[in-house]
Amino acid sequence: MTAHLYPRLEAERYGAGRLTKIRAQAVSGAACRQVGERLGVPDRLRAAAPAGTTLPDSVMTERVLASVVEAVIGACFLHAGYERTAEAVVEAFAPELEDALEHPVDFKSTLQERLARRGELVAYEVVEESGPPHDRTFTVRATVGDTEVGSGVGRTKKAAEQKAARRALELDG
Repeated sequence: MTAHLYPRLEAERYGAGRLTKIRAQAVSGAACRQVGERLGVPDRLRAAAPAGTTLPDSVMTERVLASVVEAVIGACFLHAGYERTAEAVVEAFAPELEDALEHPVDFKSTLQERLARRGELVAYEVVEESGPPHDRTFTVRATVGDTEVGSGVGRTKKAAEQKAARRALELDG
């Protein structure tokens, strides 16, 4: 994705930091999950399971699907080489890349930059974890000094932090 993205987006215009964020969003765990679902990975895994074995939906978490997609990319690289695999990856992730370009999601950086102009820092704290290990939900609180500025809930700590930062930005106006 990097080899495709950087020449296309003119690093001078976007800046290396923004390009890095766009790339990270386009190939994030959530993006890998979306690609895996679009390519039918859960159904293929169920079909390939040994006879009499049932894979419950709870096994198909974002983390599992993202890991499977990454493993498939690695296997394709070993089998078909860099060029063919790179083409397929860029094609498979095209919707996620376009979404990252049109709707960049990095509320944590935006909040941090806004607060830095005021000489303030944000801290994130996990205040609750619930659910079984394969299906966790995290609640995170964002604070500036002793004041809570936002909270968020997500399937990963990172997602919950992004939601807390987004809420803080909404409240800060």
